[in-house]
Amino acid sequence: MKIAIVGCGGMGHIHAAAYARMTHVRIVGVCDVDPIRAAELGERIGAPSYTDYGQLLAAEAPELVSLTVPSHLHLAYIEQTAAHGAHIVCEKPLALTVADAEAALAVCAKHGVRLFVGHVVRFFPDYAGLKHAVDGGRIGTPGVAHLRRVGGYPERQWFAEEAKSGGVITDLMIHDIDYARWTLGPVRSVYCLRRTAAGLDYALATLVFASGAVANLESHWGYPGSFRTAAEFAGDGGVVRLDSAASAALHMRKTPPKRTDACARTGEGPAPAAADAAPAPAAAEIPRSPLRKSPYARELEHFVDCLRLGGAPLVTATDALQALRVAEAAHQSARTGRAVYLSSEEGERL
Repeated sequence: MKIAIVGCGGMGHIHAAAYARMTHVRIVGVCDVDPIRAAELGERIGAPSYTDYGQLLAAEAPELVSLTVPSHLHLAYIEQTAAHGAHIVCEKPLALTVADAEAALAVCAKHGVRLFVGHVVRFFPDYAGLKHAVDGGRIGTPGVAHLRRVGGYPERQWFAEEAKSGGVITDLMIHDIDYARWTLGPVRSVYCLRRTAAGLDYALATLVFASGAVANLESHWGYPGSFRTAAEFAGDGGVVRLDSAASAALHMRKTPPKRTDACARTGEGPAPAAADAAPAPAAAEIPRSPLRKSPYARELEHFVDCLRLGGAPLVTATDALQALRVAEAAHQSARTGRAVYLSSEEGERL
C-alpha cells in the first residue's frame, strides 16, 4: 500500500516512524509548505519530498494519505485527497466546525474513499482497560466520571489562534469528549466554563449523558507542570481510575545542582545573589512509557488493517463528528454562560 504524509511537523514524524515499521506499506512521499521540514523528513525515511501537494498526488499516486496539518486545513486537504481517490487518515479534530466535518464525510462518501480520524486515546491500553472494566460491570452502573488533560502551552503559533486550532476545547478536550462518549454513550447537555489569557487556555465542562451519568472534563494549556492525564469512573458498585503520573513504569526526578557557596556548606541561610548567577532549575519529573509499541503505531496499524482486510475501525468518522458536536456545544456554553442541550442523537439543538 502506497502511503503519503502531508505535514512534516511533530505528528508527521510520528506517523512516518509508525509506517516505516509496518509490513505491507511503503511511504512514497511527504509534503510540507516548509521545504526544509519536508526535506528533513523525506531524507530520514528515504522518500521524496514535496512542497506542492498536487504534484505529490500526480507523481506518486498514494492509496492512503495521512493528514497531519493544522486543524483549519483539514477539510481542504480531505477534499483534494478524496477527489484523487485515496483513503485518508486525518488527525483529530476532524474539522473545526460541525459544518466542515459534515462536508468532509460527504465528500469522502461521494468519492468512495474511507476516512479515519486519529482519536488515539482509544488505543491507549490503560484507557481501553478502563472502558473494559466499565463495560464489564466492574463498577456497577456508572454515574459520575472525572477526566483531566493538562500540559504546557503549545509552542507552535497557530495553536494560539482560535480560528486555526479551536483552542483548548477543540484541540485538547476533544480527546476526553470522544472517550467519554465511547464509554458512557450519547451526550444530552453541555455546560462549560473557559478562561483565556496570554499563555493560558483553561476549560471545565460538565456533560450530562442520555443515561443520566455525569462527566466533568478539565483541560488546560499553560499548566505549570508536565503533561498529565487522569480519569475516574464511579458507579454504584465501585470505582476505577487511572493517572498517567502514577501508571508510568519509570519515574526520573532530576535534582538541582549542588550549591558550592559558603552558605550552602554551612546551611546558614540564602547566599547573596550574584549578578552572573543563574537560578538553580526546579526538579522535573519525566515519565517514561513501558510500551514496546506506541498507541499511535497501534492506531495506524489498525487503520491500515481496516483497509487491507475490510474491517470496521475502532473509531469512525461519525464518532469524530459527534465529538465535534459536543465540542461546539461547549464553545457555545462558554460564550453564553448557559447549558446547551442536544437531541438524543447529538444533532440539532433543542
